[in-house]
Amino acid sequence: MIRTGEEYKQGIRDGREVWIDGERVKDVTTHPALKPIIDVKARMYDMAREERYAADLTYVEDNETHSVFYKPPTEQKDWHDKIKAVDHVMKDIGGVVTRVGDETIGEMWSLTDGRDVLAEIDPRFAANIDRHIQAVIEKDIFHVSANTDPKGDRSLPPQQQDPDLMVHVTRETDAGIIIRGAKYETAAAYADQAYLKPTVGAWANEKLSDYAVGCIVKMGTPGVKHICRGGFANRSSANAKDYPLANRFDEVEALVVFDDVLIPWEDVFFYRHTRAAQFVRSTLHRYSAFPYVLRLLYTADMMIGAAMWNAKQTGLDKLQSVREKLADLVCYREGINAHLTASIAMAEKSPGGLLMPQQSMLYAGRVFACSQLPAMMHIARELCGGQICITPNADAFEAEGSGKWLNKFYSLNDQWQADDRRKLLAFARDLLNSDYAGHRLTFVQFAQAPHFNHLAAVYNSFDFAGPLDFVKKSAGLSDRIDGAKS
Repeated sequence: MIRTGEEYKQGIRDGREVWIDGERVKDVTTHPALKPIIDVKARMYDMAREERYAADLTYVEDNETHSVFYKPPTEQKDWHDKIKAVDHVMKDIGGVVTRVGDETIGEMWSLTDGRDVLAEIDPRFAANIDRHIQAVIEKDIFHVSANTDPKGDRSLPPQQQDPDLMVHVTRETDAGIIIRGAKYETAAAYADQAYLKPTVGAWANEKLSDYAVGCIVKMGTPGVKHICRGGFANRSSANAKDYPLANRFDEVEALVVFDDVLIPWEDVFFYRHTRAAQFVRSTLHRYSAFPYVLRLLYTADMMIGAAMWNAKQTGLDKLQSVREKLADLVCYREGINAHLTASIAMAEKSPGGLLMPQQSMLYAGRVFACSQLPAMMHIARELCGGQICITPNADAFEAEGSGKWLNKFYSLNDQWQADDRRKLLAFARDLLNSDYAGHRLTFVQFAQAPHFNHLAAVYNSFDFAGPLDFVKKSAGLSDRIDGAKS
């Protein structure tokens, strides 16, 4: 089934408790901070039903039509189909969005690879993950993933802190488990459900921990409270003409509080199962890192386009020094593309029978894309020039008194009139300099764990045997060292 955009909106008008700027939201679909991004998600649903997109955004199985984004990948074509679908969406909406479902469903696919681990405690739990993956496919559910815990004091185990700092089970009932605690999650306030799982804790040392729980939570369930950060969209002083990205693509995060929330047994994936919690931490992003890094390819395209147009408007694109900086941006973009392409070309079957992007290549690509983004944004700023921070807003261009002067001095020639220049500079400012730009940069650095965890994933997925054997033979080392190598 493919939902319509209106069916999606109706589904999240479920009385959920959402707070923004100290006020409870009456209708998430109409609140000025949430409406733009909800409209983007609704547009994605509607795109899948349009003749020009349907063939690329959907697939048919057992005479039922489903979203390409939610199809578990079993062959390389599945990944190429997802890439094409993302390309359609980004170009149709004219921007970059990250948490719209396809980037988070992969974290449930990772559980498929650990069915034997889940089955150790209770075989029902392993069956639950299969059923929920199928439910997302069949019902076209907007699924997100609740990852980040309130920080607390990481030098102490959770049992020695306020017990609610990490999600935990307070009691069991015939109907299910009761959980308390909190998580941070992007898009939770306007999603259908979230996959909640532990992400902090030395699980190897904690036996039968009440914090070792993984489950599905419906976002409108009684006791679930969404306390959102203030939105960038539709701020009273932020004209959409001046901040075209922030006013359309702000993906609002929330502290999601679970205040004695009932999780039915059929929605539980694991509970009091520390080995399962450890498995989740080590495999969480083996699929979801791909669409996450793919988004950064489009961020790179926006920086290249904004910088190139700014150089072309004044003729600076003819300078070798400018071309060298543009080439740096291109190398960044193509470096991301190379890692993604290689990870699919070298993909391998996972323990659950899915086709998993080659892990070392994918994680190295994530490190490259995330770690180099600040430097690439600085290069793009240099190429766009100081006018992105001194250009007046759209109202000044339209006002009678100031407009005539701004239109005079911002018009370059018959090709570049003031209106196009103002739009380009506003776009570049929102991409590189605004509050929204800073927020997105920080989001990229931490959305899939901090940099040291990214590097740990590379270390753990890389096969060191080749380099070790190469040096052993080249240096003429004896077989005695093999004990130390292992």
